[in-house]
Amino acid sequence: MSSETPSVHVIDDDAAMRAGLDSLFRSVGYQVHLFANTNDFLRSGRTNAPGCLVLDVRLPGMNGLDFQRHLAEADLTMPIVFMTGHGDIPMSVRGMKAGAVDFLPKPFREQEMLDAVTLALEKDNLERQQKTQHQELQDRFQLLSTREREVMIEVARGQMNKQIAFTLGISEITVKIHRGNGMKKLGARSLTEFIQLAEALKLAGNS
Repeated sequence: MSSETPSVHVIDDDAAMRAGLDSLFRSVGYQVHLFANTNDFLRSGRTNAPGCLVLDVRLPGMNGLDFQRHLAEADLTMPIVFMTGHGDIPMSVRGMKAGAVDFLPKPFREQEMLDAVTLALEKDNLERQQKTQHQELQDRFQLLSTREREVMIEVARGQMNKQIAFTLGISEITVKIHRGNGMKKLGARSLTEFIQLAEALKLAGNS
């Protein structure tokens, strides 16, 4: 997980609005990066940086909602707080269904914006922690031998030791040994936790 301090990334073509938000966010200790349009943001190299986006819906070129879709298609998941002076219900619904944290009509109260950004930063932090934990689990799974992986897959499918032994053509004792070794490598303290880790790895669907 990145050690970089999370930032609020503001994209708005209104210079006065950018300046106002910059002052607001810095007043509570947030780092801020300002952009006049989506292209400037894309060129900044910060698309995968920790933090959130405060994004105006009405922008020159690609509008905010289309940009939200563009980011999603590129698997860039920075949480978004939308703001607009021209919002309507369909726009709000579309933005929220696509994962926006909030949709604030201009003019908004400063506290509303701060609350929305706080929630967005918390969301980003949680998602990054989950990604890191999943990657660590994937790395530990790679330490398993081929047979240990096969046993784990069968455990994930709900198979008992005797069934696994029959499926893999090995003894029940050997199944227990491989299962125990797999549990140690994954850091599972119980069979229940071992099964939960197998589910997190989506092993039950493996052939």
